[in-house]
Amino acid sequence: MNAPFKEPKAPFGHAYGEMITGPFAPVPDESVLTDLPVEGEIPADLNGVYLRNGPNPRFEPQGAYHPFDGDGMLHAAEFRNGKVVYRNKWVRSEGWLEDDAAGEETHWGIRQTLKGRTDMVLADAANTDVLGHAGYAVATWYLSGKPHIIDPITLETIEAAEYTSAPGNGISAHGKVDEYTGELMFFDYFDYAPFMTYSVVNREGKLVHNVPIELPGDRLPHDMGITEHYSILHDLPVYHDEEALKAGRHKIRFNSKIPTRFGVIPRHGASDSIKWFEFTPCFLYHVVNCWEEGDEVVMVACRFMPTMKENGEYDEARTARMIAELGMYSRLWRYRMNMKTGETHEECLNADHNVEFPSYHTAETGRHTSWTYVVDHNPNTLHWTGIRKLNTDTGESAGEWSDGHDDCWYSEPWFAPADDPQSEDHGYVITFVWNEKTSVQQLQVFDALDLNKGPIARVTLPRHVPVGFHACWMKPSQIANWN
Repeated sequence: MNAPFKEPKAPFGHAYGEMITGPFAPVPDESVLTDLPVEGEIPADLNGVYLRNGPNPRFEPQGAYHPFDGDGMLHAAEFRNGKVVYRNKWVRSEGWLEDDAAGEETHWGIRQTLKGRTDMVLADAANTDVLGHAGYAVATWYLSGKPHIIDPITLETIEAAEYTSAPGNGISAHGKVDEYTGELMFFDYFDYAPFMTYSVVNREGKLVHNVPIELPGDRLPHDMGITEHYSILHDLPVYHDEEALKAGRHKIRFNSKIPTRFGVIPRHGASDSIKWFEFTPCFLYHVVNCWEEGDEVVMVACRFMPTMKENGEYDEARTARMIAELGMYSRLWRYRMNMKTGETHEECLNADHNVEFPSYHTAETGRHTSWTYVVDHNPNTLHWTGIRKLNTDTGESAGEWSDGHDDCWYSEPWFAPADDPQSEDHGYVITFVWNEKTSVQQLQVFDALDLNKGPIARVTLPRHVPVGFHACWMKPSQIANWN
């Protein structure tokens, strides 16, 4: 699938608004950069690869443009023995190859069409998340597309994995990997009954479990959680607008009369083994981590705060618009679900900071973790103004940094453990940072134990890294061809 690519016929830009210009402007090519200037010192015990996915459209879009439409491009920093190599490469999805052959954009965006239409085909852009599983990176997409298997060193696309056998034939944007067992858990969702399926892939990349999950109607969940023994699936009051759906368009509604529900299912459980718990209506883009405490399943997440009117009622239309446009307004939140009594409890852990796109020490996914590393949101679309460390037990802010809240655009910060970590937070936090005022692009490395002292290494890149979505860290033991 890793065929050479053709240059676009002509440049494009301002006609499609700010989502394709400025900090969002795509780069036109692929590169490998070595011997980059470093201010400070790259730690010798930082070894592995930081990968970040995001949209990078190659051709002039058809119709209105949304970041979820842009061709997926991975930006990677390989750390090895105190040195770093930067690479960027497009994901060779089916849509990318079709456009490459045509020399122009042949697909429509999510504002105009739906997944599955044959007259106005929506591309599976594989541009949303990237995670490490079975020795390789896995690129995923917002609307539950095909998982694309990527070499985490070269960034070459190996194949579109065929382990998805659910009716929708896709994998949720955010699956979860248990690094103790090597299993990958994910869900798929679609706009017909049963509306969701849940699956488990083993450490060899083989589908070993797949069951239908019946929902009351079509839903648009984004994330999930896992513990040592359970998976937590989301039934949120966000769904397709009925008239738009009939017309073949993607438009969402938020309904405050429908409670948020979380379904807890044993990892290899049958459909009827799921237990549902109700909470106040909201949307969740991203879960931090989940674990078990006695009879309780605990989930810490970034709760998207619904907009309220002056009279105290939910402003459903504005909330739906903010969700659709990624204008995030979120707070760190904790949910508790008692598997024996059915009791629930939810609470805001930190009311002071609008935080999103969380990372943590993923070796402990599904087990208790005390720390998360998040972005401060302003909350305009994808403008992350700095990074912050929060305690997931108390909500306390334990460190923060920004080179300039008005001028800087941060990527999702990811925790990279030191080679021989002595504590959960013994390691580093890595992020790309674009300074719009100075037009300087850096890759920054922080000591996770003390974000307040700022970057311990600043790697200046001679090119821009566009605003994007999610990242991950893969340590050498997770990479099949690390040598």
